Amino acid sequence: MRLAGRKPRGFTVFEFAVCIIIIGAFAAVLLNRLAYYQEMAEKAAMESMARVLKTGLRIRLAELIIANRQHEAGALEREDPMQWLERRPVNYGGAFHDDPRPGTWYFDERERQLVYVVNTGARLELDDRTEPKQVRYRARLLKNNVQTAGGSVESVTGVTLLPVLPYRWP
Repeated sequence: MRLAGRKPRGFTVFEFAVCIIIIGAFAAVLLNRLAYYQEMAEKAAMESMARVLKTGLRIRLAELIIANRQHEAGALEREDPMQWLERRPVNYGGAFHDDPRPGTWYFDERERQLVYVVNTGARLELDDRTEPKQVRYRARLLKNNVQTAGGSVESVTGVTLLPVLPYRWP
């Protein structure tokens, strides 16, 4: 029912401006949260791949120990850990080069390090200031000195994959 003398009216310019400001603020918050979750997803994927590689290295060491070829374990520190996986990840780029693609794993043959080039690392804190940001890992044998009748013998007890430089990705 319509009241006599009142005309239907639309938004005033002020009301329209307030709506635009509110929608813009919601969009900014949404985009900020989306960027945060994308970065955390990348972090989770990188750390998950590092755990998979660590498991692959441990399985390879176990194979060497079972075959009584522990003397070959030193190669695990020098070789590309990706080669011990049944299937390499789709974002593995092979040998490291000067123009790495973000979001890709590489093996730096000169340094003998596995490198992940970060794609969305706004919150990633590294000690070095290389651009693009890179997280580097190195395989390390865990050794133990065992005392025998003939003296001390160094024995390989495990293998791990450690970051070369500490990083913090909150």
